[in-house]
Amino acid sequence: MATQESGQQQPGTSRGRRAVLGAAILGAGTAVVGLPGVARADQRHGHGHGGYEDLPKPTVVAHRGASGYRPEHTLGSYQLALDMGAHVIEQDVVPTKDGHLVCRHENDITATTDVAAHPEFASRKTTKTVDGTKYTGWFTEDFTLAELKTLRAKERIPGTRQHNTLYDGRWDVPTLEEVFQWAEKQGRKRGRQIWLHIETKHPTYFRKLGLGLEEPLAKLLRRYGRHKKHSPNFLQSFEPSSIQRLAKLVSAPRVVLLSGAASRPWDFVEAGDPRTVADLIKPEGLEWMAGYAQGIGPTLDLIIPRKADGSLGTPTTLVEDAHDAGLILHPYTMRNENTFLPADFRKGTDPAAYGDAFGAFKTYFETGIDGIFSDNPDTALLAAADFADR
Repeated sequence: MATQESGQQQPGTSRGRRAVLGAAILGAGTAVVGLPGVARADQRHGHGHGGYEDLPKPTVVAHRGASGYRPEHTLGSYQLALDMGAHVIEQDVVPTKDGHLVCRHENDITATTDVAAHPEFASRKTTKTVDGTKYTGWFTEDFTLAELKTLRAKERIPGTRQHNTLYDGRWDVPTLEEVFQWAEKQGRKRGRQIWLHIETKHPTYFRKLGLGLEEPLAKLLRRYGRHKKHSPNFLQSFEPSSIQRLAKLVSAPRVVLLSGAASRPWDFVEAGDPRTVADLIKPEGLEWMAGYAQGIGPTLDLIIPRKADGSLGTPTTLVEDAHDAGLILHPYTMRNENTFLPADFRKGTDPAAYGDAFGAFKTYFETGIDGIFSDNPDTALLAAADFADR
């Protein structure tokens, strides 16, 4: 804990915390050349290798932007996350009918846009099976980009985040290219590169429709100079084959996302590969992923499983095992609301009320993870600063 002449500082006033937050706001993870008083990234973090190795640790990844405060995957959500100081900002990409990549967590846009209020698209409502699960609604692959741009984004979980509904209709659905252009503009304004975390959603499903994600993504990455080893973005997917495909197309750092231990990646299901996530997080599975990826993004329950009552149990060896394989870990997802927190960090009985998020962050950071996805990047940054000040 940092101290002043008057004695021990309180957590809320530590110089270490201000330094961490200042670095986050000024340009976490990249060299800021030519700005007086701003250290280069290799001086701040002690690595000097460039790229993701110079990101602050713990790295704060804004999950779908600052989605705890704005409708997810909107330029408003991304902008707020950047203004808060998030080190990296996440985009999920799905295709339109005419092959444009747009930012939505799912191709089913029923809950995240006002499509249901557009009578001209009423006939587009349909039922589809995506990765083995049936959904009824409207889907991006049934809309051209021009049609999709007539829709407006809205809050996905209004019952939990009623305050976010204030911003319903304010933004449209952004294309990934628009996000790259936004990042370029913000980068020029701030004198640094803007880090992104880009996920291919349901890649096997879309490839079967003739809408493969990896090739258009790689084309955009090359167009905007984000395809290189030290480029300021991660590429991620729950399907290892998508990451393997991307590894052949671009050199940008790659992350394999991992769901529950008993689950199987959908490309494994399609290919008849019997391995589960539990197999992938064994040392041999981690070594296999390290052959084409630089990191993993496991669900937090793979780091610390929850007990039957919903409280946290004993940490697994995944962090140590992944590090031994040379992989970084960016687990997902921390949110402030009781309904998402482990039972031992909830406060009161209102599921939408905030619990002890700082306590939960501290517990996860103590496992040695390299970063974390959060809907609330401001909370995550303060928690990361608390951890750095120990």
